[in-house]
Amino acid sequence: QVQLVESGGGLVQPGGSLRLSCAASGDILDYYELGWFRQAPGKEREWLSCISTTGSSTFHTDSVKGRFTISRDNPKDMVYLQMNSLRPEDTAVYYCAAGRRAFARSCMRQDSYEYWGQGTQVTVSA
Repeated sequence: QVQLVESGGGLVQPGGSLRLSCAASGDILDYYELGWFRQAPGKEREWLSCISTTGSSTFHTDSVKGRFTISRDNPKDMVYLQMNSLRPEDTAVYYCAAGRRAFARSCMRQDSYEYWGQGTQVTVSA
């Protein structure tokens, strides 16, 4: 079992930055590959990024590539999403997720992850 809790969301102006954090507890986090997703009102949940168990491999969807960066700190049981150059269309609830074989299956698929956080709201508005 892995419990995940996101934090760091809030209101930010267009062009601004936020860093989301996801704190894990329970199982040894080193065993898990991690991902970030988001869901805007009325839209399907969208994959954003994923990171391997060691952090040596990362992937980002085209819409955030160059603006968002995923990272992890295994000794602290943390995964992060640094978000720069934020746009109003980035407004959504952001979720972190953990899976044992997310990369082997497909780290951009929701059903590749066994554990999910409750989400944190990010609002980009002037």
